Amino acid sequence: MPAESATFTAHAHHATPLPEGVTLRHDWTLEEVKEIHGMPLLDLVYRAQTVHRQVFRDNRVQLCSLLSIKTGGCPEDCAYCPQAARHHTGVKAEKLMDVAEVLESAKKAREAGATRFCMGAAWRSVKDGPQFDAVLEMVRGVRALGMEACATLGMLTLSQAKRLKEAGLTAYNHNLDTSESHYGEIITTRTYADRLQTLAHVREAGISVCCGGIIGLGESLDDRCQMLVTLANQEVHPESVPINALVAVKGTPLETQPPVEPIEMVRMIATARILMPASMVRLSAGRLQMSREAQLLCMLAGANSIFFGDKLLTTGNPDYAEDMALLEQAGIRPLEPNAVR
Repeated sequence: MPAESATFTAHAHHATPLPEGVTLRHDWTLEEVKEIHGMPLLDLVYRAQTVHRQVFRDNRVQLCSLLSIKTGGCPEDCAYCPQAARHHTGVKAEKLMDVAEVLESAKKAREAGATRFCMGAAWRSVKDGPQFDAVLEMVRGVRALGMEACATLGMLTLSQAKRLKEAGLTAYNHNLDTSESHYGEIITTRTYADRLQTLAHVREAGISVCCGGIIGLGESLDDRCQMLVTLANQEVHPESVPINALVAVKGTPLETQPPVEPIEMVRMIATARILMPASMVRLSAGRLQMSREAQLLCMLAGANSIFFGDKLLTTGNPDYAEDMALLEQAGIRPLEPNAVR
């Protein structure tokens, strides 16, 4: 089992030694991952929690707030997404939000307890010019508030990634969505290689990578496990791994997909935790459809990050008060920004 270095990067600017006995592997096989994913559920959760406790020793969860800074009108054709211009979902194309408006939202998120502020723009790729300059100003403003800043803006060049790094960006989100073999069934306007290229640019610029996927897209078990293999076998494990359940939206090609069973989310989160012991595993879209108990089971399985706030881009999410009540009842505390894990 080849090990990564003796340290792992919790952020681009914070590192802490890996505990003794914890090895980060980058040579997982599909067969191994399917075997882990298919373990009896309680055995799987026990193993995942054991791995989790080796690296993350206290009951803390990262609270991330997500804001759509540029909604709708996207030229991509992602089958799950209500923001694609070609889908008839009622989402209207809007202009990029003003910097001051975004920073006001960031302040409110901070006051509510969020420590990371994520900004999403419905673009295929970033274009240099006034809009990108405005995003850089947003990043600087969020960091000035003492929060971590994350962005998801589509495909990036290396020079753009370096400018985001200079502005203080903590992490860049660019999900793989699904396996490479299933990708063409979901998206035809870009390739899997395009996704991996942007991730390489983000890493080269020294920004932490946030990268995960979605289940419930009509994929097979092999597809789910292969996506995790691809994530875990990257040269450096993603700093954050969001696991999303499809929220089927009327007007998208996937509107008739059945909802994801919560136990399927538990299995994916537990497997991700075992494969990537030092990454933040984020319980993301689909949480509104889960009971409090199912959410806590996901946390037991290794989820230690959630999106916090009543909206994820264009889909619903539990509100602040509900989340704080759940965390308080469970004795879970928010993770501070820029914390060494």
